[in-house]
Amino acid sequence: MTRFALPVRLLLLNQFAVNTGFYLLIPYLATHLGSLGMSAAVIGVVLGVRTLSQQGLFLVGGTASDRLGPRTTILVGCALRAVGFGLFAIGESLAVVLAASVLSGLAGALFNPAVRAYIALEAGEARTEAFARFNVYAQAGALFGPVLGSVLLLWDFRVSALVAAGIFAVLTVAQAVVLPARPATRTGGSILGDWRECMANRRFVAFTCVLSVMFVLQNQLYLLLPIQAQKASGSNAVVAVLFVVSTVVTLLFQVRLTRLLAERERGPVIAVGLAVMGVGFAAPALWSGLVPVLVATLALAVGVMIAHPLVYDLIPSFGPDSLAGTHFGVFYLGSGVAAAAGNAAIGWVSGFGDRLASLLCVAIGLAGAAGMAWLHRRGALTLEGAVR
Repeated sequence: MTRFALPVRLLLLNQFAVNTGFYLLIPYLATHLGSLGMSAAVIGVVLGVRTLSQQGLFLVGGTASDRLGPRTTILVGCALRAVGFGLFAIGESLAVVLAASVLSGLAGALFNPAVRAYIALEAGEARTEAFARFNVYAQAGALFGPVLGSVLLLWDFRVSALVAAGIFAVLTVAQAVVLPARPATRTGGSILGDWRECMANRRFVAFTCVLSVMFVLQNQLYLLLPIQAQKASGSNAVVAVLFVVSTVVTLLFQVRLTRLLAERERGPVIAVGLAVMGVGFAAPALWSGLVPVLVATLALAVGVMIAHPLVYDLIPSFGPDSLAGTHFGVFYLGSGVAAAAGNAAIGWVSGFGDRLASLLCVAIGLAGAAGMAWLHRRGALTLEGAVR
């Protein structure tokens, strides 16, 4: 950690706290809303509004990072999430809960692209390793958050919501004190012009489309693999084992693996990562039982470890520094749409059999690997003006 500047170190620790605060609350939100007497349909709307507010506004958040400066955008995002989670603690009416959902989703849309843009610009030559550590802290928070949330629920959901709001309030203050103000990198032209510039970059659009495969497969840790694990074991409790395996492997090997691969050409390495993610699903496609599901989970974690830091290293290189946030916003927006469509397709295919759905995941991973290899051969990843 000492090789990074203080702002980067804070933002890495920030990601641990962000995921801790998020996951100690959100996994238990549906149960809380049910206890307030809301129907399953209404709960679905509330959760959908939160997701749509975040996924649908990533482009706005990325643009805000470029136009207002990433520090300002990060601070506003964390403050809004503190308010949103605080409303979950005090709100019992549908109107208040919906407002909390919109604010917490908008908050994520603001600070997620801004944090990544800030790290990309601040870390310099150490950018790839910074994003490797970013993934480690994110995974650790995603594991610690639900555990802390389950303990706080022994008192009351409102206690969990207040603790989560408090975490984001502390983050807001800490970042206001520590993060040096980066001036807005984009001052001229129009916002629509910025968006057109990103969308007109066919190499970046192709890269985003190919890498959406990573998010489609990664989401199966929440959809297909838990279903298969539950069927194989007959117990819902075993689903937690999948998350433990994924997180522990990432904590132990992410930084080492990234250092090993950092000097290699990006395209072929990312292609290998996507292939590993997809091929892992061949195990539950060919064999029954819990072990093949664990093999797929392990392969998914390894593939993400291979590809993830290198992908984030490349994103801001497709354009000038002044559009780093917008590029992250476009990338997240496209990946979110693809993940939603992919989940729908895989969920539909699983109705004809889980093995068929696993084979579809294999095909998706191999198609993504082939696409990345094609982009590499075409020279689409050899970019001028890269921040390195």
